[in-house]
Amino acid sequence: MHYWLMKTEPDTFGVDDLAAAPRATTAWDGVRNYQARNMLRDDMKRAGAWVFSGGLHDVSTATVVRVNDGEPLITDGPYAEGKEHLGGFTIIKAADLDGALDWGRKLATVLTPLAIEVRPFHDDATH
Repeated sequence: MHYWLMKTEPDTFGVDDLAAAPRATTAWDGVRNYQARNMLRDDMKRAGAWVFSGGLHDVSTATVVRVNDGEPLITDGPYAEGKEHLGGFTIIKAADLDGALDWGRKLATVLTPLAIEVRPFHDDATH
């Protein structure tokens, strides 16, 4: 079975903010160890668990399409307002939820304090 490991990002000073204001600073209370994340992805590949992963551009780049009275309406995103947003995801193969949670725990550890949501993933067109 495939599982979706979703990474949430806080709506705080991010890489796009840094590029726009190179002299600005902010406190970060987490690890955000991308080298460790990349090593974990390599572990997933060696174990045959990794299927696909990708990150998303900053939430400020989002555009939302909704239908209102039968007409598509396009607005600046994000889809939902909040203090966190979808930052990226990984699709893995695991025998069961426990196996997927093992990978989720490892990913959450290297991306502390970011939360990782683990959810079964429909991988065919019938859903």
